[in-house]
Amino acid sequence: MKTFKLITLQLAEDGDFLELPIKDGLIINKEDEHHTWLAEAFLDGEHYDYFRDLQENPEDLDVQVVITHPANDPAFFSMHIQCIKKMDGDISVLLEGHLKKPRSEYAELLLGDLMERGYSGDELLHEFKEKMISKPKIPKKVKQ
Repeated sequence: MKTFKLITLQLAEDGDFLELPIKDGLIINKEDEHHTWLAEAFLDGEHYDYFRDLQENPEDLDVQVVITHPANDPAFFSMHIQCIKKMDGDISVLLEGHLKKPRSEYAELLLGDLMERGYSGDELLHEFKEKMISKPKIPKKVKQ
């Protein structure tokens, strides 16, 4: 197994990704025969009902995370909520799932999104360079 620091956690919602303000977190590549990943996020307790509602839905969640360093490309997962625990006013959420898209596809997703927004030429190049550094969330509709 390999363990990494979880920097950001975003869940697909209404055709976009909702970024949740995590206090701390980690993500584990179990390196098993099923290519399973576990993610644990520590969040403010006000998000308990939101996650409880998501947990009751049998469908997997589209999850986008940044691992180890804020400048890294996001990784896309299909996950489900295994467990939610209340802890002194905060919550711990444990998710389990599988990697959907290799991180290297982020540039293609970003470029497609910028082109859909009407950027072209020098303006497209400028926006692309800027956003490859800032790593914004990419709307779900761009993913294939």
